[in-house]
Parts: sequence; C-alpha cells; structure tokens
Amino acid sequence: MSSYLLAIDQGTTSTRAIIFNCQGKVVASSQQEFAQIYPKDGWVEHDPEIIWQTVEETCQTALKKARLSATDIASIGVTNQRETTLVWEKASGKCIYNAIVWQDRRTSEQCRRMKAIDGLVDNIADRTGLLLDPYFSASKLEWILGHVPGAQDKAEQGELLFGTIDSFLLWRLTGGKRHLTDSSNASRTLLFNIHTNCWDDELLAMFNIPRAMLPEIRDCADDFGASYPGFLGTEIPIGGVAGDQQAAMVGQGCFQPGMLKSTYGTGCFMMLNTGQEALASKNRLLTTVAYRIKGQTTYALEGSIFMAGATIQWIRDGLALIKSAEESQALAEKTGTNNPVYMVPAFTGLGAPHWNPDARGAILGLTRDSGIKEIVTAALQSVCYQSKDLIDAMIQDGACPRSIRIDGGMVANNWLVQFLADILGVMVERPQNVETTALGAAMLAGLQSGLFKDMEQLTELVNTECYFEPEMTESKRNRLYDGWLDAVRKISAHDN
Repeated sequence: MSSYLLAIDQGTTSTRAIIFNCQGKVVASSQQEFAQIYPKDGWVEHDPEIIWQTVEETCQTALKKARLSATDIASIGVTNQRETTLVWEKASGKCIYNAIVWQDRRTSEQCRRMKAIDGLVDNIADRTGLLLDPYFSASKLEWILGHVPGAQDKAEQGELLFGTIDSFLLWRLTGGKRHLTDSSNASRTLLFNIHTNCWDDELLAMFNIPRAMLPEIRDCADDFGASYPGFLGTEIPIGGVAGDQQAAMVGQGCFQPGMLKSTYGTGCFMMLNTGQEALASKNRLLTTVAYRIKGQTTYALEGSIFMAGATIQWIRDGLALIKSAEESQALAEKTGTNNPVYMVPAFTGLGAPHWNPDARGAILGLTRDSGIKEIVTAALQSVCYQSKDLIDAMIQDGACPRSIRIDGGMVANNWLVQFLADILGVMVERPQNVETTALGAAMLAGLQSGLFKDMEQLTELVNTECYFEPEMTESKRNRLYDGWLDAVRKISAHDN
C-alpha cells in the first residue's frame, strides 16, 4: 500500500509541495515564490497561470527530491490562501481575469454602500458568521462579473465557474472533471450559510451571483476526484481540502473546544476551537467553519491580521533594509524590547478587531537615533501587538486561553516568539514542524485514504518542539501595548 502523502500548500506569496510519510514527517519539499500584482492602491492580484505553474513544478520537484514515483503517493491534500477569487470559462478552463487576492480592497466603497441598508449587516453576520467586508469573496466575484465585458451574461448562461484557489486547483488537477470545494473554504465567501452548510440563495441574490457558477461543497476529508495522469504520471486520489488556517488548526491537533492556534505567514490568523457551537463574537471576530469531517461541523472563532510575514517581506524587498528575513532576529536582539518606534502595517487596511479597510501604514516615534534595527524590530513587534488585539477580543468573548500553539514561517525567529509570549502573557507552544498548514492537508488526505484511522491517530502526529513562557512584567507589557494602541488611534484619526 502507498504510504506517502503529497500536500499542496498554495499560499499568498509562494507555493509549497511537501511529501509526508505516514508518521507525519517531512520527506521532501519544494517551494516557489511568485510575483504580486498591484494595479492600483489597495488592489492585489495574482496571475492564475503562474499559480498553476508553481503547483506543477513544486510537486514534480518534491517527488524527484524524495526519489519516489506517483504510485508511492496514497493521496493528495490541498490547502490554500482563502477568499482569493477566480472566475474561469467552463469550456476552456481559462480565467477571465486575474485572481483577486484576499488582501484586495477595491470593493470597499461597494461594501460601504451595502452597509447603509438597514439590517443588512446583521443579516449577513447571522447567516455567514462574517462581517460585510472586501476581505471576503462575494464582493470580489460581483466586481469581476460587473467589470469584465459580457461576464454577467455568460455566468447566467452557465458558461463561467467561480472558485477560491482550492476549487481552481481541483479543476486543473482533475483535468476539468471536478468543480468542488470544502466547507471551510466555502465559509469564507460570504455566500455560505454556516448553520445549514449550504450556499445561501438570499446571499447569492444580494450579490447578484448565479448559483450555477458555484462549486459543490464537500467535507474536508472526502472524495475530491483524482489527479489526471499527465500531472505526475498516474492518477492519484485527492482526499483532503481545507483553507490554510483551518488546515493549520488540524495540523496543530486543535480538536478540542478551547484550543487556540495562531499561524504567522503572509498574514496572521488566530483560531479558537468552539466545538459544535457557532459562537457569535461581540468584538468583531469571525465565526467560521474550522473543519467538517464525516458530516460533523466543528466551528471556530477567528481573528485575522492582514500583514505579518508580508511586513517583513516589504522590509526586505520594498525598503531593502535586510537581505533575508533571518536577519531580523539579530537586529531585534540588538534593539531589545524597549523600542520607542512603532510600525502599524496597515498597507491594505486593518483587520480584526478594527476592520478599517481605509487605514494605511505608518511608522511612528522616529528620532535621529532611529535606524534600520529599530524599524525592523518595530515590524516584528507589530505582529505581536496585533496578536494581542486578537487574543484580548477572544477573552472578552469568553475564551480563557492558557497557551497558544503557533506555526508558520515567521515563528522560526526565537526573539519574535519570546516577545509574543511576553506581550500576550501566555505560554506559547511551537511544534517540531512549523509548516503545520501542509501537515493538516496531508492529515485530511490520509484520513480519507485510510492511512490514518481516526482523529485520535492524527493527534499523535503533533509534537511540540519548544515552550516559551512569558518573562515580561505586567507593567512593562501594558506600557508597550498602550504605545501600540496610541499608534493605531493616530492612524485611525488621520484616516478620518
């Protein structure tokens, strides 16, 4: 029996392909970054063909590195950047417009007009667990249909298909045979009713979306078809699909209510398992599907930060202050935690709990003594301050987190993780495998294929590498965080 799993992790700035063995250990991996497209202020796009090319090449490279053949792979798991929106022709599979990325804010005015309609925001929140915001897929899809000539008519005639990245990849992987998604990705579109687990006709009418465009919704561990033979040489079953943050939750083994994880990739996403209860937040957090397995839905409370690793990428590529992200740790160690400089990385607005799509980034507290190391340290600290925004909102909603499990590329930085523990005031657990997003996708695929028998066996695959205890005094924590809140108030006041 084939005993390896291939995880495709299609992220915002790069695509990874990782091969795991049946113990959840990485056998081989391949990664490719790709270009971000910024047509206008607040607009962010990706070239769908480049994304598909990176998927093909990374999977082929990972298989070659592992010295395996396609017949050694028991199943493929797919995880993806969520909310990013694509529309393609049913006949040709060609996208009619670039992928509009989750960070994109072009529909801010459209959402603002809709918010003025009495009762609409509450109606949407009750059905979807989400806020009416450009972040989600619905307004992006409506924009494409309204701005690409002839698109609305073609969609109504059944000639166009909509999908988030997972659906697009499944369509390509299966040679155009399967138009599917899973419940976790569907729950991020503003078109899915999280209580009925179905596309919602009232929401579709609200955004003028023809139902025929939408993919069929399945469990996260399910039959998603098989890759076409030309992809890796033979058909391979596709058994797992989940949005990246939900996949990370699975990869962290957060299967019990009250368990909390936070992923530090391009953005930062904190999720609290709330079990079978779709807990409504009073602090502008999101209620979302964590995962659905064997028809049973588990819900989560989520807070989203738009800029985490992307801030360090901007420091590296935009300002050229560092040559690699790894340099940031040494610079922060020289600066220390008493950094008077604050960076608010609101390049595409502020996420939870502020939800200000019009806010823009700022660096405050600069003096003649300020230099590269202070600015780089402020960028790292901004991620931790925003994480405290989220965890404080969860506490106000009734959560009592004593620890938090973290993952993502940023958490290899020990200085960052220690400052995170200090500013949150809770223990931080870092796993042996920080790429738990891909591991979660592999777990789901392995569960569907029978390689893993149940959720308990999945839990055994999760191992903590290191624990970080808070060392900072409460008075210092409060002083530093008050400085952050003051910086956020200043940019919000400027925006108004």
